[in-house]
Amino acid sequence: MLRQLLKDFCASPQGRECVDAMKFSNSFNHVSRSLRQTAELTAVLRSGSPVPDPGLPDVSSSLSVLKAEGSYIPAERFAEIKRFLEGSAKIHGFCARSEEGRTATPALARLFGDMAMFPQVIGEIDRVIDRFGRVRENASPELQKIVSGINSLQSSMSSIVRKVIGDAVQRGLVDKDTTPAIRDGRPVIPVSAQHKRAINGIVHDMSATGKTAFIEPAEVVEAANRLRELESERHREEVLILTALSATIRPEVPAMEGSFRLAALFDFIHAKAKLAVLTDARMPVLEKKPEFDWFHAVHPTLALTLRRQGREVVPFDLRLTPEQRFLVISGPNAGGKSVTLKTVGIVQYMLQCGLLPTLYENSHVSVLRNIFIDIGDEQSIENDLSTYSSHLRNMKYFLRGSDADTLVLADEIGSGTEPQIGSALAQAILRQLGRSRCFGVVTTHYQNIKELADHEPGFINGAMLYDRQKFRPLFQLDVGHPGSSFAVEIAKSIGLPEDIINEAKEIVGSDYINIDKYILDIQRDRRYWANKRLSIREKEHKIEKTLQDAENRADSLRTERNAILREAKQQAREILDTANARIERTILEIRNAQAEKEQTRRVRSELEEYRREVEKGKSVPEPKLLSEHRRPKKKTEAAAPKTGELKAGDFVKMQAGGVTGRILAIEGKKAQVAFGELRTYADLSKLLPAQKPKESASTGFSLTSGAQSAQSRERQLNFNRELDVRGMRADEALQAVTYFIDDAVQFSADRVRILHGTGTGALRMAIRQWLAANPAVEKYHDEDVRFGGAGITVVELDS
Repeated sequence: MLRQLLKDFCASPQGRECVDAMKFSNSFNHVSRSLRQTAELTAVLRSGSPVPDPGLPDVSSSLSVLKAEGSYIPAERFAEIKRFLEGSAKIHGFCARSEEGRTATPALARLFGDMAMFPQVIGEIDRVIDRFGRVRENASPELQKIVSGINSLQSSMSSIVRKVIGDAVQRGLVDKDTTPAIRDGRPVIPVSAQHKRAINGIVHDMSATGKTAFIEPAEVVEAANRLRELESERHREEVLILTALSATIRPEVPAMEGSFRLAALFDFIHAKAKLAVLTDARMPVLEKKPEFDWFHAVHPTLALTLRRQGREVVPFDLRLTPEQRFLVISGPNAGGKSVTLKTVGIVQYMLQCGLLPTLYENSHVSVLRNIFIDIGDEQSIENDLSTYSSHLRNMKYFLRGSDADTLVLADEIGSGTEPQIGSALAQAILRQLGRSRCFGVVTTHYQNIKELADHEPGFINGAMLYDRQKFRPLFQLDVGHPGSSFAVEIAKSIGLPEDIINEAKEIVGSDYINIDKYILDIQRDRRYWANKRLSIREKEHKIEKTLQDAENRADSLRTERNAILREAKQQAREILDTANARIERTILEIRNAQAEKEQTRRVRSELEEYRREVEKGKSVPEPKLLSEHRRPKKKTEAAAPKTGELKAGDFVKMQAGGVTGRILAIEGKKAQVAFGELRTYADLSKLLPAQKPKESASTGFSLTSGAQSAQSRERQLNFNRELDVRGMRADEALQAVTYFIDDAVQFSADRVRILHGTGTGALRMAIRQWLAANPAVEKYHDEDVRFGGAGITVVELDS
């Protein structure tokens, strides 16, 4: 079915030939190239970007004819060659295009980048052949002269015929609406049979009823003969032109055949990409060593069938390791064992045919040397083979050819014969296959095979789950324990008489009947404790996150507290220093000026008011000196710089007040400012110029140390604008993202990327919820589909 779907998706016969030639490959390089090429074109289709039309004309036969010296092909074939060359040029341009300085589709570029272009050939064909596939009338001077003569002669003949018809109408021989016709390339007039001898000319034809004669007027016979001669001359001239054109492009035929093969391959890859979009297939991680770590595996054709019915297929995960290489699946009939087995086979086969497998992209796959499959009934009357004989013959071949690079798939191993010996042979065969170190998946109902998988190294049990309350299979694979066949439950569900069921129970004994119950109890207990462990882990993660948040908050509060205390101490020192200095200067002024009592009282009153306001925490202007009451003000010599003139090295304060800091660097509209040992970024619009503070032992004013500045510069130089959190838990990833965004804001990065992969989408959702709540984030979106798509979030920060 998949091969037929591929053929239906192909737009050309040569593409369908590639589908027929598609086969299993065990070459890692070949499979890897095919998958990457298909994945790149699939990404383009999913993005909705335009793709060149792969349905190019089949020009293989025309090119074969052109190889022979002196040969030529019809004009319409040259038009097909031109359309093919123009289409192949579009394919080359599409695959070799670049975006943001890098090749958008590197795997396709390596395949089609060297595809030969033929602009001269296209030009030559266009000069001779028009868009309707006919030789142009001006293709040569001789042809142009012949065509001109033909047109002139046809016009003259048309006038003569119209005149003859007019005369016949006046004589009542033909109707007024009579129009000339063409018989054997010659102009004729339809005339009633009874009047056919009334018009001078040659009768070329009669109607089927014999009532109408088609007469060529004698006046145009000579002209018609000349017209035929000119038509023959035109044909000979066109043959000469086409032969010359063929000779001109003949040296390019081998290269055009190479382009034709590549165009067919592009159609094939395009069909594979359309199939991948239809089946939601993805590009997994391809490993060189044998590995099975599959997520969300589905059977492609089953998924399409159920989709048409409005239903969904149940996916499963599969993990085989060197320690657990063989999975033994058991469970009820019609419970999905065979479908699971076939899904493993078709997914691996798709992969090694160069088709994207129906897995999630975080799956890990590998290219194997052999896939051995024993599924279905292969009995043959002609070859005297029973079902069991055919199975044994397959097992014989598997035992001979299996190794560590082989996958074995067997449905109902050991069935088709007496159960006791069949199960014993199956057990012995599985042990031997296990010693070969091959990988495998088998299905069974035999109890000894289930016990083998529990105790034999390299084997593991798997169960297809069944809902005992609703008596229906769940089609879910649960790895780690055997499944039950639920024979009794199924018999009850289909209405088998109760006495027959009870008699069957007595025959096999209560221990055998209860084994299913024991298995179910074990499964129930396993699920219960697995859920308990999961719940405990989730609670532990929540507790760890809460503790981490509390520690981070405590650290933040301690930092804020220390900063507030430092600022408060600095302000207190400044206030005390300013007040003490003012008082001392005032006293000195009073003494030196021997001021009058009234002026002295005024100054003391202002000082007392200044003290009270300072104690209340208000910002008030300082009282004037005594001398300032008596003499005019002088301009300040050391004026602070204006806001618009701020530069590195200037001293500033925040608009809200506070301690004096110094600008370390200006980056756009922001400045890096040092307030003592604290460094921060602030908008230039929120800074006010300030005087340089006094440096003394009491104030303790200092800028950041040289070591801290060097460390900051080194962090900024080594800052990477891309963060990879794939494989982390959500809480670990959020902590890493927090530090990453903080550094990005500090270093004025306007755009960063977070690589989280797709997987289940939980990690992506958690990161985006955090980004949405961060005021420093302006917006975020998926990366371009060609560079990672939904697996990467691009974050644009508020600059």
